[in-house]
Amino acid sequence: MTQAITIKPVPAQEQGNIPSNPGFGAYFSDHMFVQSYTQGNGWGDAAIKKLEHFSIHPAAAVLHYGQEVFEGLKAYKRPDGGVNLFRPEENLRRFNESAVRVVMPEVDPAFHLQALKSLISLDKRWVPEETGSSLYIRPAMIATSAKLGLGASAEYLHFIITGPVGPYFKGGFNPVSVYISDSIRRAVIGGIGEAKTGGNYVASLYMSEKVAKLGYTQVLWLDAIHGKYVEEVGAMNICFVYEGSHIVTPKLSGSILAGITRDSVLKLAPTLGYEVSEELLDVNEILSDIKSGKITEAFGCGTAAVISPVGKLAFKGEEYVINDNQAGTVAKRLYDELTGIQYGSKEDRFGWTQDVGIAD
Repeated sequence: MTQAITIKPVPAQEQGNIPSNPGFGAYFSDHMFVQSYTQGNGWGDAAIKKLEHFSIHPAAAVLHYGQEVFEGLKAYKRPDGGVNLFRPEENLRRFNESAVRVVMPEVDPAFHLQALKSLISLDKRWVPEETGSSLYIRPAMIATSAKLGLGASAEYLHFIITGPVGPYFKGGFNPVSVYISDSIRRAVIGGIGEAKTGGNYVASLYMSEKVAKLGYTQVLWLDAIHGKYVEEVGAMNICFVYEGSHIVTPKLSGSILAGITRDSVLKLAPTLGYEVSEELLDVNEILSDIKSGKITEAFGCGTAAVISPVGKLAFKGEEYVINDNQAGTVAKRLYDELTGIQYGSKEDRFGWTQDVGIAD
């Protein structure tokens, strides 16, 4: 039986003002979805209500052992006024896979999607109309049992919040600079690298903050066992283009997040005439191929940035410039095709988009 969602709309006079320049992740919509879980009773108390602070015990398991998961996806305003989601079933599948990995209860995917669409419908005025802007959606789950003994929580809170966003990088679709970490590692095979949980991201902050002071936008992580195989960039997966036609990305190893945009690139690119492959990529060979000109482009791909050209890599004190630090034609074409599908201006041949069910 489908669980009911109690909806408590925020009165118009209490609703927030929508920013004209939202940036990324700084502003939030009026409402949130919440539901709670208790061992033995399962999920209940589902509601969409005013965005507000949580009250949790200081001993809540999430605060001490980091038992939590999250996702990130977007809603896009179409030319006809409707709103699209892009492959949301993949985000919800990954949400549950991450939950299982850190011993949390799964959420019914159909109900999760229903809650998400209901929330967006209520906050439809927050979906930006400008090209390149969207409504960012953050589902999350945290462990709330008050216990200091190490072990899985018996209580959980699942919630979804949203907010308008512009481009993830301030420069928009312009090349970013990436520093390859030669000592600090993010994740290890057999660990939790492929789960979308906070521990993976806090592990990246030390190096991310360090390289930001050196003028670099992102960190490229190498594997933790050999210290030489390319894995992923802090906010996205990484791809390299050989001779303008062959897109190569690191194969999933168990320590790399299986990006939904990454998967979309691998499915879309062959239909545009590009060859694609997933390989074990030695960083030294990659840098040698950049120097020789075999690699003609590099780009990151992820929900936040979609496609982001990489203009240069830095490794052990040396910089390697790619395509004269200019955005390449392959990255631009993939960006245009993907965003065209997401915003509804191009035909969705893959059945990737879902209509939220609202229109102006």
